[in-house]
Amino acid sequence: MSESMIPLSVAVLTVSDTRNEQTDRSGQALVERLTAAGHRLHEKRIVPDDVYRIRAVVAGWIADDEVQVILTTGGTGFTGRDSTPEAVSVLLDKQIEGFGELFRHLSWQEIGSSTVQSRCLGGLANATVVFCLPGSTGACRTGWDGILAEQLDSRHKPCNFANLVIPERGQHG
Repeated sequence: MSESMIPLSVAVLTVSDTRNEQTDRSGQALVERLTAAGHRLHEKRIVPDDVYRIRAVVAGWIADDEVQVILTTGGTGFTGRDSTPEAVSVLLDKQIEGFGELFRHLSWQEIGSSTVQSRCLGGLANATVVFCLPGSTGACRTGWDGILAEQLDSRHKPCNFANLVIPERGQHG
C-alpha cells in the first residue's frame, strides 16, 4: 500500500499596491494549486508593498503553530517598492539558496535572461517553510509546478520540506 500524502496548512500572502481579491490572479493561482494538491488554506491576505506590513504578516504566521507553509507572491523584483526579500529574509533561521537558484533555472526557459531580476527566496523559520515568489501568475505556476508541488508533498523522495514541518516527523531545534 502506498503512503498517503500528509496535507499541510498553508498561508498565502499577495504583496501588491494595486491588487484586490478580484484582481489577485497570482494569489488565487497558488490557492487553487495548493488545494488541488490536497493541502489546506489557512489564510489568504493582500498587503501593500511595504517592508514592515509584509514582515508583520509573515512574522505572525511564523509564530502561529497552525501554519506550516507560507507562500508570498509579489515584491521580489528590482522596481519601485519591491521589498519582499528585505521584509522576509531577516525572519528566517535558514535560507534555502537552492530554491531561488532552481526557480531562476526553470524561469530561464520561459522568460530568458529577464529571470535574473527575480529575487525570489525560500527559507525555514520556527519549523515553518517560507517561499517568496514573483508577482506574475506565470511565475507562481512555475514555482508551484516545478518545485513546490513536489517539495511540499510528504511522499516525495529522497527528501522534501513537508517532512521538516510535520511535527511528528520534523527535526525541530
